[in-house]
Amino acid sequence: MRQGVRVTIILAVLLACLPSFGQELLHVYGPGGPLKPMQECAELFAQANHLKVVVTSSPDPQWFSQAQTDADLIFGGAEYMLTELATKQSDILDEKTRVELYLRPAGILVRKGNPKKIATMADLARPGVRVLIVNGAAQLGMWEDLAGRLGLIPGIQKNIAATARNSIHAVDLWRSDPALDAWITFESWHYRLSEVTDLVRLPEAQRLYRGTPIAITKRAPNRPDAEKFVQFLQTESAHAVFRKWGWK
Repeated sequence: MRQGVRVTIILAVLLACLPSFGQELLHVYGPGGPLKPMQECAELFAQANHLKVVVTSSPDPQWFSQAQTDADLIFGGAEYMLTELATKQSDILDEKTRVELYLRPAGILVRKGNPKKIATMADLARPGVRVLIVNGAAQLGMWEDLAGRLGLIPGIQKNIAATARNSIHAVDLWRSDPALDAWITFESWHYRLSEVTDLVRLPEAQRLYRGTPIAITKRAPNRPDAEKFVQFLQTESAHAVFRKWGWK
């Protein structure tokens, strides 16, 4: 009798410690930029398929070790990011499963009310305009690509007042330094920071786009559901979510 009680208690403790026990689990990893639409899509997919999807998002070094153990899928904030990961770690991604999802346009974020009246890339080269850029995390060289086609590299380079190593760092700089007037980044960040930014959209001819790739890992613990999730991400329902968060 006592033995039976002990077994019951042990099982109860195990179930309490493992809330996903008996439930299919999908692990998805990637950078912070696409986090919001990826999370929302994951929730829709999880509800429809009665499973749990865990989206872990941060700069690569913070999650890569764990991803080697349990990642089913890895997404990127730009095509080159996933290519770089596949080149450095040839044993992690199943390249045959790689899919490009949706394009993300670059733009200019300014302070609420746009006090410096910034309307074009040329305005970022005006004297006294303080510019924030990101040198990495899907935005490597982005400001230079945008400025170069307009002959504005020298003028904007002189006005770069802060350089962030990734977008999360850029958010911290933007919030902590009100002297920064403009931030060259993806339009999508405005939708996550609408309370502290206005968005200046660039003309279509000047716009720069980066992709959003995703691939299944070679050792995916839950490959069948990973394949289904990739299929779901290519549906109109998922596309609508990405558009809501600033993707094309």
